Amino acid sequence: MSPIAEFRDVDFSYGVQPVLRNANVMIDEGDFVSVIGPNGSGKTTLVRLLLGLLEPTSGSVRLLGGKPKATRSGVGYVPQQASFDTQFPILVRELVSMGRLAPLPRLTHRRDKQVAEEALARVGLAELGSSSVNELSGGQRQRVLIARALATSPRLLIMDEPTSNVDQVAEENLRGLLAELNRELTIMLVTHDLGFVSREVNKILCVNVEVRMHRSLEVTEEMIRGLFGHGARFVDHHHA
Repeated sequence: MSPIAEFRDVDFSYGVQPVLRNANVMIDEGDFVSVIGPNGSGKTTLVRLLLGLLEPTSGSVRLLGGKPKATRSGVGYVPQQASFDTQFPILVRELVSMGRLAPLPRLTHRRDKQVAEEALARVGLAELGSSSVNELSGGQRQRVLIARALATSPRLLIMDEPTSNVDQVAEENLRGLLAELNRELTIMLVTHDLGFVSREVNKILCVNVEVRMHRSLEVTEEMIRGLFGHGARFVDHHHA
C-alpha cells in the first residue's frame, strides 16, 4: 500500500534563504502525526508543499499515491482561523456544506446535504445545524470547521494550530474527538503548542529547516529544547 504522504530529499528556498532542507518524510495510513517547531521554522511551508501549493526546489512530494495537485481533493484541511467574516449571517449547516462544493459551481444535491449533516453529527453538533455561526463559542466553531473538512470525505485530515482560539475545556474535548476520528482517518496536526501533543500521536515531525521524524515515545526533553530553545517546557503525555 502506498503511503499517505511522502517527501523524498525535499529542499525548498525563498530565493537564497533555505526554508526546508533534505526533508525525508513518510506518513502511513492510520498515522496520527504532530508537526512541531517554533514559529517560522517551516511548518506551514511543509503543508503547502504537501498540498501542491508550492513546488519543491529539489526532491519530490507524493500525496495519496500521486502528485499533490491531482490528489489533494482527498485531504480535509482545517485552518487556524475561519476564512470568513464571523458576523456574516451564515448557518452552521451552510458552512459545513461548503466542504461539498465541486470545482465548478453547482447547486447542492440532496446527498451533499446528507453528508454535511452526518459530518456535524460526527463532531457532536447535530443539533446546531440551524444556528448562526456567529452565535457559537470558539470550541464549537472549531468543531464546525472540522465538520466542513469531514464533509469532503477525506483520507487525510490536516489541522493548523487547532488550539490557538479555544479554552482548556474545548481543548480537552478536541483531543478526544481527534482520537476518535483517527480510527478512520490519518491525521496531521500542525502546532507549536507542545502541551497539545497528546498520547494518541504516534509520530512527531520536528521541523526547524531540518526535518526529523520520530516515534512519539522517542522524543526527549533534550530534543525539544534543541528545537525550540532553552525556554521550552517538555510535557510528557505518555504517563500511565
